[in-house]
Amino acid sequence: MKICEIKVFKGRNVYSCTRVIKLVIDIDNHVDITTDNIQVFDQKIMQYLPGLKLHRYSYLIENADSAVKKHYKERYLAHVIACCIIEILNILGDDISFSKVMHIDGTVYAIIYEFIDSVSGIEAGKLAVKLLDALIYNKELDFTYELEDLIDKSIETDLGLSTKAIAKAAIDRGIPVTRIDDSNILQLGYGKYAKRIEAAITENTSCVAVDIACDKLLTKKLLDDVGIPVPNGGVCTNLYEAMSIVDYIGRPVVLKPQKGNQGKGVSTNLRDKGDIEKAFKYAKMFDDSVIVEEFIKGKDYRVLVIDNKVAAVAQRLPAYVVGNGENSIEELIYMENNKQNRGKCHEKPLTKIKIDDVTIDILKKQGYNLTSIPSKSAKILLKPGSNLSTGGIAIDCTDVIHPYNIELAIRAASVVGLDIAGIDITCRDISTPIRRETGAVIEVNAAPGLRMHLYPSIGKSRDVGKNIIDMLYPKGAPYSIPIISVTGTNGKTTTVRMISHILKVYGYKVGMTTTEGIYVDDSLIMEGDTTGPLSAQTLLTNKDIDIAVLETARGGLVRSGLGYDISDIGILTNISEDHIGLDGIYTLEDLLNVKSLVLKAIKDSGYAILNADDPMVIKAAPIIKSKIIYFSIHANNIFIHKHLAEGGTSVFIKDGLITIGVGEQLMQSIYISKVPATFGGKLIHNVENTLAAVSATYALKVPMDIIAKGVYSFYSDEIQNPGRFNIFNIYNFRVIIDYGHNIDGYLKVLDAVKKMGATRLVGIIGVPGDRGNEVIKEIGKISGGTFDRIIIKEDSDLRGRQRGEVAKLLKIGALSSNIDNEQIYIIYNEVDALKFAISSAIAGDLIVIFYEKLKPILNVIMKLEKLEGNLNYKTGESKSENVLTPVE
Repeated sequence: MKICEIKVFKGRNVYSCTRVIKLVIDIDNHVDITTDNIQVFDQKIMQYLPGLKLHRYSYLIENADSAVKKHYKERYLAHVIACCIIEILNILGDDISFSKVMHIDGTVYAIIYEFIDSVSGIEAGKLAVKLLDALIYNKELDFTYELEDLIDKSIETDLGLSTKAIAKAAIDRGIPVTRIDDSNILQLGYGKYAKRIEAAITENTSCVAVDIACDKLLTKKLLDDVGIPVPNGGVCTNLYEAMSIVDYIGRPVVLKPQKGNQGKGVSTNLRDKGDIEKAFKYAKMFDDSVIVEEFIKGKDYRVLVIDNKVAAVAQRLPAYVVGNGENSIEELIYMENNKQNRGKCHEKPLTKIKIDDVTIDILKKQGYNLTSIPSKSAKILLKPGSNLSTGGIAIDCTDVIHPYNIELAIRAASVVGLDIAGIDITCRDISTPIRRETGAVIEVNAAPGLRMHLYPSIGKSRDVGKNIIDMLYPKGAPYSIPIISVTGTNGKTTTVRMISHILKVYGYKVGMTTTEGIYVDDSLIMEGDTTGPLSAQTLLTNKDIDIAVLETARGGLVRSGLGYDISDIGILTNISEDHIGLDGIYTLEDLLNVKSLVLKAIKDSGYAILNADDPMVIKAAPIIKSKIIYFSIHANNIFIHKHLAEGGTSVFIKDGLITIGVGEQLMQSIYISKVPATFGGKLIHNVENTLAAVSATYALKVPMDIIAKGVYSFYSDEIQNPGRFNIFNIYNFRVIIDYGHNIDGYLKVLDAVKKMGATRLVGIIGVPGDRGNEVIKEIGKISGGTFDRIIIKEDSDLRGRQRGEVAKLLKIGALSSNIDNEQIYIIYNEVDALKFAISSAIAGDLIVIFYEKLKPILNVIMKLEKLEGNLNYKTGESKSENVLTPVE
């Protein structure tokens, strides 16, 4: 068996409302084999993944129903792989369970499964396949090594527990969370309400405050200046200075780097000169300047301050083991490290205890070494510091901290200037007021770890992630800008542009994604086809925008899913034959299923805008949970009337006016013939686009006079709607530029041009190469039945075709209509094709070009005065094909 493809869907997608990985695998000659056909398969796989007994492999559970056992025992290998992937991810600590298997073709299957971290998700899929392959073919596999390697990769790329807790709290509030690349930085919310956070550092955290917190000596001075008790001490750069400070403040002492974190380089409770010298060298490994301060006796507490409030308190204990009278200290450490809640770094509630020189030293002071077998119940300290990162544990004390100490911790965070701070306090008892004689503030930490509060070894867990989210987004505060997502076969771009224009008239700063690029108001910030999820995410990270209008195309939906969480408005303009045969889309129903993803991801309080004149669009209504607005060019549309009778909202044309109906109430205000983009109401597809735009902006509660002002001032020209039925008057003929690239697009454009009056209709036609042969020939036939002269061109991106292949099919289609062969020309390059049409134009011609790339076409038209008199074409050798090439 082999893996054919791996796709990661980081947002809602056609398979699930959650993020999933699609693993495509060829089972090969094992396609018809079930697990019961493989000798002792179950015993083998349980050796590697015993946890399978607890979930999907339910036939292995002793008390399982016999019918259930039989059903699961006869599972095919693709299903077993899915089970193994989930179990491997559970071993990594990911609490997930969703997976499903889809048959694609022949021996090829797709396994869809949920993930948290994409790297570990992908690697878990690969390992599961490797394991099954090894079991089937009796290959050697060091599964333990493979799993450890996977754990290491997971640690490197997965979010830490602190960041995960914040993300979960945001999601619980309905706040969208976006991970920026594979970093630990999260974006919460969208647009102008977006905020970024990295672990417990927010974008509001002052850089100066972080610098102060990192400088332990400066922090101590600031705290001391306002009367907060701190240890006596000083800073030094050499051992002589260190000993001088020790002589001054007395022993025992603490040595630590002036700038450090996570307890690195810290040594405590030092009395002997030799120990002090060793501790000095240890601290110097992390910073050239070393702090020497008095050792404060007492318990070690961490007080977490968030937004000037104490959110949690924990007592921290250094790493230790308890003797049992049988095992050595090294064995006890091994046993402790093998507990499920201990990990290598910060991926688990506790960290594994590392045996190092510090451990050896502290054991020696207690009269032990690693081979010593301590007596039963003997407590053996392993580290001097109590940081969780060195293996320490925590006891929750939030409910017992004294109010005086609460104020002290809040004041310490405020002095340093941190919105989130970990205040380290050593004192006899946190439940009694701290005085200079009974305790001190040891440190103030920026980006404090949250693990000890989320997962204390003893006591109540504190949801401190929620406290951070409540600080960033107080109850009732907005966290997302409105999002309008527009999908469909045709009309998306014009609808997006018209909605954006109306919203700009209303005063919004609008972000927009289209086939031409990403715009913020009228500024193009990224050029290209930006209709996929990455473009949507790029726009939604922009803090300047008040509202986002997204063109959401099929390709991005199939390949990567949505680039946002949920929208306020989802629009489905139409569904017609396009891209059939691509990406698993073989029918209009398949295409509808993909496009419907936009409609499923709408807020319950939002609106789905549906074209009531399209039977395929109507089929999407049952899956929609939000409210619906139907639009139609016909006042007598049955779905409009039924929806109004049920108290719904509809937008339609009645007596030449755009009419908004809500139940029995009707409101008319916009003359469709006066909307410039509709060319007096003749351009039917722009009438439909206008209705969709009016529906969306009405749903957003934009006043009707603003909507009217917006549609009356929106033109289908190269400025406001470039490339969408743009008309240019040149000399004594006209040129129309349009992006029609499928049957329905051609039909609507050609229906309009027939009404425009022309001495001769000239069509420059082309079709993307990934369309089916019959579709290409049908477009040729439609064109041949409309145009008096046809110039066939091809896209520069042939999409898998050979040069001339699409042109040949278009010509076959055209000749099947009434056009004369002598009126068909083939000029592959679309710019050359347009130049030829212009140079050979006669008075009254109407030239229509269906372009691939807009800018070069516009450049030709804008520079016509320079081209006049310089266009000289000659006919190629194959006269019967009328293949023309420009003279150099």
